[in-house]
Amino acid sequence: MSLQAPRQLLRRQLLQAGQKRVARAPYRCFSCSVRQTQQQQTPPKTPQDGPGTTHFGFETVAEALKEQKVGAVFSSVASSYDTMNDLMSLGIHRLWKDHFVRNLNPGRNPLTTPSSGEQGWNILDIAGGTGDIAFRMLDHASTINNDAHTRVTVADINPDMLAEGRKRALDTPYARSPRLKFVEANAEKLDMIADSSIDLYTVAFGIRNFTHKENAIREAFRVLKPGGVFACLEFSKVNNSVFDSFYKRWSFSAIPLIGQLVAGDRDSYQYLVESIERFPSQTEFRDMINDAGFLVPGQGWEDLTGGIAAIHKGVKPA
Repeated sequence: MSLQAPRQLLRRQLLQAGQKRVARAPYRCFSCSVRQTQQQQTPPKTPQDGPGTTHFGFETVAEALKEQKVGAVFSSVASSYDTMNDLMSLGIHRLWKDHFVRNLNPGRNPLTTPSSGEQGWNILDIAGGTGDIAFRMLDHASTINNDAHTRVTVADINPDMLAEGRKRALDTPYARSPRLKFVEANAEKLDMIADSSIDLYTVAFGIRNFTHKENAIREAFRVLKPGGVFACLEFSKVNNSVFDSFYKRWSFSAIPLIGQLVAGDRDSYQYLVESIERFPSQTEFRDMINDAGFLVPGQGWEDLTGGIAAIHKGVKPA
């Protein structure tokens, strides 16, 4: 008995000391760390992160601040806009834009279109500051549809992007033509555009940066004529898992680094790749267009290059 009691006491002391060390040691879970990293690269796709907040890439910011931060990004990349799109699209954004315009076939051909008293189309190109889509629209109307009357209003919230567009317009036949106009405007509140006055509303690589995408789509519905078309070209979700893995590695690893080397601006390019990841899927965006009142033809979108980008359309009921 005299030896057993000290042994029991020692055993209890060792057990208590071990429990204290376990309690103090931080819990390390490798699978949890992996999940946390994945969540940082692929955050939940919610329209807003909380009352009065929204997302700026993967960052949660006040709604009032997002417009300012997005403006700073595009002021930074305005002069290197083509380089930016080359990096984001693996160099094929020009082919997508050409296809986008050909598919819409802008213009009213006087030889094949019954006379209605109207001459040409009235096109509104939103977030089109540099004029990439507008110039293509006017070229197509003029050369393919023999239409010298179709006109495009380029609306953009960013004055630096508009300045770049006006500069580029000097190299086109439309610089001082009434067929091309640049205006500073917020796509979510187009007060200067009358109801039912637009034949075609386009937005290319812009809508993912809007604070309230659903408001912009409703504004598109308001300004379009009955029978008018909403057309959006935007980065989307790759539909092949192997290709998607490669594209995400390229996007998150290479693009910000190249942005730093080429444009001296890593942060802007980091935001741009994050904004693609946060953009709704093809199905989700189609449903947003439908919810605004548009008729959606077919499945509602056309994937480009395996879903790196997609074209969405909606028609305002006649």
